[in-house]
Parts: sequence; C-alpha cells; structure tokens
Amino acid sequence: MTQTFHNTPFDALEIGMQASAERLCVADDLYVFAHASGNLNPMHLPREDGDGDGKPEAIAPSMWLAALISGVLGNRLPGPGTLYHSQTLRFVGRAHAGDKLTANVRLTGKRDGRIAVFDTWVTGPDGTRIVEGEAQVIAPDKALNFCADDMPGLTVQSHVHFDRLLDQAAPLPAIPTAVVAPEDVQSLNGALLGLDHTLITPILIGCARKIAAAAAELDRDLTGMQIIDLPDHDAAAARAVALVHEGQARALMKGQLHTDVLLRAVLKKDGGLRTNRRLTHVFVMDVPGLSHLLMVTDAAVNIAPDLACKVDIVQNAIDLAHTLGVEQPKVGILSAVETVNPAIPSTLDAAILSKMADRGQITGGLVDGPLAMDNAIDLGAARTKGIKGLVAGRAEILIVPNLEAGNMLAKELTFIAHAEAAGIVMGAQVPIILTSRADDDKARLASCAVAALYAAATKT
Repeated sequence: MTQTFHNTPFDALEIGMQASAERLCVADDLYVFAHASGNLNPMHLPREDGDGDGKPEAIAPSMWLAALISGVLGNRLPGPGTLYHSQTLRFVGRAHAGDKLTANVRLTGKRDGRIAVFDTWVTGPDGTRIVEGEAQVIAPDKALNFCADDMPGLTVQSHVHFDRLLDQAAPLPAIPTAVVAPEDVQSLNGALLGLDHTLITPILIGCARKIAAAAAELDRDLTGMQIIDLPDHDAAAARAVALVHEGQARALMKGQLHTDVLLRAVLKKDGGLRTNRRLTHVFVMDVPGLSHLLMVTDAAVNIAPDLACKVDIVQNAIDLAHTLGVEQPKVGILSAVETVNPAIPSTLDAAILSKMADRGQITGGLVDGPLAMDNAIDLGAARTKGIKGLVAGRAEILIVPNLEAGNMLAKELTFIAHAEAAGIVMGAQVPIILTSRADDDKARLASCAVAALYAAATKT
C-alpha cells in the first residue's frame, strides 16, 4: 500500500503542535525486533517462558516502544527530513503482544540550529502512559513529500500453523507406529522426535545393528523400545503391514528404504492394507505469511494420474483436511490456465472434477477449476481476471496435474518460500508417514502430528 508523508519545516513549526500514531503490537513485531537488535531475551519472545512461571510473557521490548516515537517524528511531525539529536526515556509501564498502543509528540520549544524540542510519550490500551520522555530533533529546513511505494516487505518465518497442529495432537494418546528401516540418523531421529512429543510409539523394524549405530550417533538409549531385527527391507515392510493386521500398529513410517518397497507391501492384494481408494500423497504445508495451511497433492506417489485417480486424490485430501480442523476445504484444481482448453488435458480433468463435486460424486469440500496458480491462491489475481466463486484466491488444497508439477511446486514452496512440509500417504487402512532426508525437526514432528490426528479421527 502506497503511503505519502508531508513534513513541517522548522520555520513553520509552532509551539503546541501535536501528532500521534496508533500501532497494534503483534507477535511478529517482537520477532523482527529480536532479529534486528540481536536481543534474544526470552521475556520478549512470544512462545518462550522467560521467568520460569510456566507461561510465555511476550513483553514488548522497551526500545521497540521507543521506536514508535521515532516513527511519529520521522513520518508526521516534523516529518520527512528529520534527524534525531537526543532522546530521554522513562519506562513506567509494560506492553504485550496484542496491545493497541499510541505514540504521541507535542512541540514544546525551538532552539538555534533548527533544534525542535518535543514532549514524547506512548500510551497503552487504557490510555495509561507506559513510556515518556523528551526528544530533541533537527527539523528539516524545507518542505518535503515522501511517497513510500517501494518498501520491501517482510515475512516472518514462523510456522504458527504447525504449532497449532502440534497443540491439537498433544492431548491424544501416542499411536503405535511401525517404523520401517530407521537405519540412519535422520529417519531414526524422526521416529524419536515423535516419541519425545508423545505423538507416536515407535516399533523399530530393520537391521538392529544399523539402528543401534544410528542411536549411538544420536546419543540415544533405545532400552525398552521394541526392535524387530529384519535387515531385508522387503521383509521389514511386510512385517510392518502384518503388525497393523495384528492390531499392534495404527500407522506406518518410512525410514531409510525406497518408498516403492514400502508401498508394494501395502498394496499387496493378499495381506496388504488396500481400501477402495487409491494411495495418494498429501503435502501439508505451513507457508510463512499465508493465513492457513496449504495442502499440495499428489506430489510423490501417482506419476500421471488419470481422471479416476484424481477423484481419489481430491477426496483423500478433503478427508485429511477435515481431520485437521478445516470444515469445508476449498480445493483448487491447477492447470496452466483458468479456462478449459482441449489442447491442455488437465483443464478438461479440472472442469470434470468441479462438476463431479457439484453433483455429489466428490463430497465435503468446495472444488473449482481449472485455476492457474496465481488466481488459485491470490484473491487480487482472481479478481483481475474476473474469476468469481468461493475457491478462487482462497484455495486451501491444490490439486496438481501430475507428480512432476506437484514435486516442483512443493519444493519451490519449501526452499524459496521457506515453507515447512509434512508428508502423509492416504488411502490405506492406516496413515503412512513419509519423511525426506531434507526435512528438519519441525517437518518431521508435523508429519507425526498429522498422522496422529488422522488416526484418532478415523478410529472415532
């Protein structure tokens, strides 16, 4: 949004002139200030308990409050062209994330050298002063206008949606999970993270020697954990599936083995975990700056899905969204364009899927397509192109034309937009947690949380 600021030159300043500005203190302000100043005092970090009382304080740093005064002096009175000479401060109260604050300045004197003297103060939500002092500034000597239309934006890389998922899953009992071939540090650590957060109870299946070596590298004691020594990956995957049938496991988790080895055991006609749905993979993504979770599917299992497969891809994603708390998910069927073009087969599939949802053949969500990426997720882009409806610009689930497009989209969001990505395979009798060696701890935990929430919902 473009903002234009006007100043008041020194000669035009009159004693008693006042200016003020309101500001809502939000959690992101505290993180931005921590990064800019280097002050990582936990008293000021929204999710940290800085004094040991068992709850976060999220106290706005005093110098951040003082900076609000600087904003009024630099933007409003005297305005653009102003430079600080001195500032005294007394901090007589505290502000917290969520407080609406008002910074105020009042001109009290003019001195040689274009020095303007201001009484300065900041008030809290109830009007009580929390900062007060005196500023001396060098006022501009001529009238200036400043148009702030090219200020770089800031996106705080916090992953609040995954934090919410972890909070949702925390009260649930840990689900027994057959972890297949956790024979390296990354895959074993993912299972142990789920254990530490009481999301899963791992049953480790694979080469016991390699599992022990990975545990030693992590400095973790596996005493008391169930370990099934099966060095052959096909045998380990088959045993994991058998544990589900025996009622000992309610989820599967991929370790250091090829995905197709695990899924081959799941898909066996005799003794597998088939249902009337195809297996489909869903990335559940927490994209910084986006106000909701974003799901991308299918980016890991179905290479070139036909229309029948895409029906299951859409329905599986909708069902998963329900278990994550989205009552009526908005599903955007992606293509290169937003109009039906017989030369682009994915636009035909998109139109058919949308109509199938209208006729009740796909249930539980709002489905629209074809949509290009821009008008699927950006309301302004949708309006510019005249695309109406409840999905355009608001999509929470993105259905990609094929695995290549989905894989590229998910990795672009992860490595360029700094998203975290949880991964789960749907369509089997139990959820299957797929993690990547590139996943960090938050992504591995989120995958376990998604599986726990889905397992709890389907059990109910």
